[in-house]
Amino acid sequence: HDYFLKTPPRPGAPRQVRPKSVNQRRYLDAIDRCDIVFGVGPAGTGKSYCAGALAAEALESGRIDKIIITRPAVEAGEQLGFLPGKLEDKFSVYIDAFRDILNERLGKGVVEYCLRHGRIVGAPLAYMRGKTFNASTFVILDEAQNVSPVQMKMFLTRIGEDCKVVINGDANQSDIRGPNGLDDAVKKLRGLPSVH
Repeated sequence: HDYFLKTPPRPGAPRQVRPKSVNQRRYLDAIDRCDIVFGVGPAGTGKSYCAGALAAEALESGRIDKIIITRPAVEAGEQLGFLPGKLEDKFSVYIDAFRDILNERLGKGVVEYCLRHGRIVGAPLAYMRGKTFNASTFVILDEAQNVSPVQMKMFLTRIGEDCKVVINGDANQSDIRGPNGLDDAVKKLRGLPSVH
């Protein structure tokens, strides 16, 4: 698979990402081919793992310069304000799953270095307003079923050229009232070139 085989892995690095099902193969192929990919399905299907592992491979090989991981600050009725610490401390619990994936793929020291130097960024979706995702950036929006249509529009309008964007979620697990931005965006963008 061309996207994964552009550079040889470093010694001792985990094996390249291999799909465990037909749907995972379709998902990985879509991320390779398209600029915007919606990973829609139930928990436990490997959406976050595959996206995080591909982002780590792309960063390590130099195909991208930055990974941005974001998700809405909605979690079973709780908000970031109830957690102790600075914004980074509050939001870190929301990206712990990705941090584990990145640590596995890149090594803990590399991940901490990249976090300190802004090459890996984790932030609540609300903090994406006014930012543009530049070229050579791999952006992952996780738990997108908890995003409103207005928030999703804001997120999608942040996307710059040559930026890879993966949007994951399970519409059946939404914790918000009313329509969710994941379903809305999938319906509106379906069939567009470079969107899968």
